[in-house]
Amino acid sequence: MGSLEELGSLVRSMKALAASSIHQYERAVHSLTGYYRTVELGLHVVLRDMPQAAAEARSAGGRFAAILFGSDYGLCGRFNEDLVEHALEQMQALAPPPRERLLLAVGARPAALLERAGQNVEQQLLVPAAASAITATVRRILLLLEDWRAHRGVGHVHLFYNRHFSTRRYQPLGLQLLPVTTHHFHSLTEEPWPSHVLPMFTLSREQLLLALLQQYFFVTLFRACAESLASENGSRLTAMQLAEKNLAERHAEVTAAYRRRRQESITTELLDVLVGFETARERG
Repeated sequence: MGSLEELGSLVRSMKALAASSIHQYERAVHSLTGYYRTVELGLHVVLRDMPQAAAEARSAGGRFAAILFGSDYGLCGRFNEDLVEHALEQMQALAPPPRERLLLAVGARPAALLERAGQNVEQQLLVPAAASAITATVRRILLLLEDWRAHRGVGHVHLFYNRHFSTRRYQPLGLQLLPVTTHHFHSLTEEPWPSHVLPMFTLSREQLLLALLQQYFFVTLFRACAESLASENGSRLTAMQLAEKNLAERHAEVTAAYRRRRQESITTELLDVLVGFETARERG
């Protein structure tokens, strides 16, 4: 009973920590909305006079690489298993054989699952411990991708993470980071421009496009990391709620068993006293 009470206290602490962390990462995702919209409109302006096929052809070709956002710790249900299963299924259709893929795992758990499935994890990073640490992790990923593009011939990059929908719900998602799909940016011509003045730019198209793509990669990776962290804590919260329920049921069972044993012990002692009393009276 004492062990169950200690476990219950630990589960309640983890549940409270997961609940507070979810809101932290949800705010981080929400804060990117305006920033992403600005980058999105900027890319629309730069690409609107460029044919879609020509824009996408610039980054086509090269080796395949994938980035997976998972967790370092367990107690979060099937969070990592669902992610890795989805990524392997997608890569089976998109990518070359495992030995020719470059994989980056953010989190020890997905890295272990990938290696168990016969995949070669090229690089592994720790999961950010707070929203304020996401920026540093994203910068490391961008530097690594730049190195892979320059020295390893990488031209196709896919991103896999669990997208956060609600406290109890997430969905594994695959996103093509490279080559950049420009259809969405071209389709913004169908939407009204947010101001009365049409934008112009004086920098060279190539220079401005490169700067905006860097921002686009940054905000996409940041949002994926934040949503993955929110999903992880949501899954852990659900797991802790289930554990709390199971512990309560187990505690009730143990308490009932303890009371039965205690009652049996009291009954046995009373019977011993009565037998002794009867024996003493007969001898007297």
